[in-house]
Amino acid sequence: MTPQLKSIGRTSTGRTSTGLDGGCRTSRRGFTLIELLIVMTVLTIIISMAVPIYQRTVLRANEAVLKQNLFTMRTVLDEYTYDKQRAPQSLQDLVSEGYLRAIPVDPIVGTRTDWVIVFEDAVAAVDQTSPGIFDVKSSSKDTSLEGTPYNEW
Repeated sequence: MTPQLKSIGRTSTGRTSTGLDGGCRTSRRGFTLIELLIVMTVLTIIISMAVPIYQRTVLRANEAVLKQNLFTMRTVLDEYTYDKQRAPQSLQDLVSEGYLRAIPVDPIVGTRTDWVIVFEDAVAAVDQTSPGIFDVKSSSKDTSLEGTPYNEW
């Protein structure tokens, strides 16, 4: 004797009729608590691995910008000193004379105004009557990924 196939459809209680033997099965909707916990655990592990990598990438980018800004300002200081036969008295002199559009931002500190200015020695200065800026450094006391302090670059 073969089972008779009944009509498939939903009953008023939300059950789905299988139609083979006349019995009804409940339809499965959603996820179990265990499945949700497993997914949340996997996501937590992935995020805990990704965040430090992202932070290190951002720090590397900031270090690259700092190196480029220091190189640019040192080059401009040399050009200004060669052209004017005297070193600038402030970083704003480089902007007002057209050597820079604006004073670059120190990406580690996050400001334009906190650069450490190194003045030249009066004896070794081009114009000994008014020694000017010889070098520029970052004011951050933090250590770079290379292991050297930013203010020694």
